[in-house]
Order: sequence, then structure tokens, then C-alpha cells
Amino acid sequence: MSEAVAVVRASRPNFLVLAPLCVGLGLAIAWRQDSAPALLDTLLVFVGAVLAHAAVNLINEYEDFASGLDMITARTPFSGGSGALPDVPSAARRVLWAGLSTLGLVMAIGGYFLWLRGLPMLVLGAAGVILVLTYTRWITRSPWLCLLAPGIGFGPVMVLGTLIALGAQLDTTAVICASVALLLVCELLLINQIPDAEADRKIGRRHLVITLGAQDASKLVAGLLLGSYLLIIAAVSTSVLPPWSLLALAPLPAALWISVSLPGALRRPEALNRLLGLNVAVLLSTLALLIIGLSL
Repeated sequence: MSEAVAVVRASRPNFLVLAPLCVGLGLAIAWRQDSAPALLDTLLVFVGAVLAHAAVNLINEYEDFASGLDMITARTPFSGGSGALPDVPSAARRVLWAGLSTLGLVMAIGGYFLWLRGLPMLVLGAAGVILVLTYTRWITRSPWLCLLAPGIGFGPVMVLGTLIALGAQLDTTAVICASVALLLVCELLLINQIPDAEADRKIGRRHLVITLGAQDASKLVAGLLLGSYLLIIAAVSTSVLPPWSLLALAPLPAALWISVSLPGALRRPEALNRLLGLNVAVLLSTLALLIIGLSL
């Protein structure tokens, strides 16, 4: 495998669909407000979100390789990194520079929207950049911050940032949708940390799977996952979200299955991997259906 291929692989392209879905939530809310965003602005928001996601993946891959974590992690399709740098160690510097360069492009796009929209864009944009730069090296040492940081990045920063960038309003619907994304992404990162806990502990990380233990962490996974659906139900019942938003409840039976089955799968790698895969499908389909429900 060439160094260029290793860089692409380190960006984890298979997982970059999450960012467009979070932007899609913001765009759907903007359209509900009868806002008609400019095509160029819309495209720039989507590109910036994907690049931001790729940047954090690339920097995370470099940091995990430099710390030695990649050498002791048992990778799964959903955790433990891409394995690109252990396969091609000479690509490490390219991966780092790719991550920093990608982040630079994100900041350039952010600069355009800062000029266009002013201070609110600066606040959310700066928060996003800080999360990208500090997540792997520092945030992963603080259990609760490690839980919340990814959800904040994809929820409030990305969903609300989309609305600000497109000139729309931050209303209650936007806050609810950003909160749903926050809960789902926090849950995603938490459940994916379960297979990596022992390796993470050895290099000094302190996330909640380590500090609480896998059993208690699995209960928190269930609370975050099911809490996102309860939030949607509550928002529809109070007319904050339109009735069609209930389409997002279609994956709820699978979410219940994950919540019930996870404690018993903790010591069974094959069963755990199946749940990790199902969980990704549940998250992505929930966000996609919520976008559809908001758009109808």
C-alpha cells in the first residue's frame, strides 16, 4: 500500500457520512424557516463539515500511532482506528500534514462565513477547531469531557453552525435536533470505546468505559440512545417538531435490541461487533429519517 493510499485510508472515508447528515439537519431546519440558502453557501457548509470530520480522523490516526496505541489495539470494523499507519509507518508525517492542511481548509471556509455572518460564527467555529486539535491528546484524559466532546462537535457545533452559516435562525427546533445529534454521537463514541478500553488504559486515556467499567458504561449507552428517541417524542408531542419527525422512530426496535443485548455481549467479541455495526446503522438511519420528517 502506498503512502497516498494510507493517507486516504487514515481519513476513514467510510465514516464521513455522519457530517453531511448533521449538516442536512441544519439545512432541513433552514428550509422549514422559509429560508432559501445560497447554493454556494450550502455547498461550502457541506464541504467544510466533511473536511472537519476528515481532519479530526487524520489527526487522531497520527496521534494514536505516535503514542503506540495502534500497536496494542485489537481493531474491529468500528473501533481501533483504520490500521493504515501500522501497515505503512512511513506515511505518518503525511497523515499529520494532511490533517493539519485539511483543518486549514476548514478554517478558510470558516473565515468566509465569519466575514458573512459575524461573531456567532466565530464562537462555534473556534469551538470546532479546538475540539479537533485537542480531542486525542487532552480531551481523552477527562472521562465526561471525552464523552461530550464528539457530541458537541457534531451536534451544537455542526447543526447550529450550519444554520448560522446559512443565515437561518437558532430556534427551539434547531436546539432539539442538535441535542438529538449530540446524544446519538456521544452514544456512538462511548459504545465504540468498549473494545479499546484496555489498550486505551495502557497509554493513559481515561474515558468512561475505563472509569465506570464496561457494564455501567453499557447502561449509559442505553440511556443516551433511548434518550434521543424520547427527546424526539417529547418534541413532537409539544409541537416543537412536526408530526412527520416520528419517522425517525423507525429504528427504535433495533435501538432497544442494542440496549438489552449489550451487557451480555461485552465478553463475546463477535456478538459485540454485530451490535457495533447495528448501532452505526441505527444512528445514521435515525438522522436521515429525521431530516426526511423535517422536510415533508
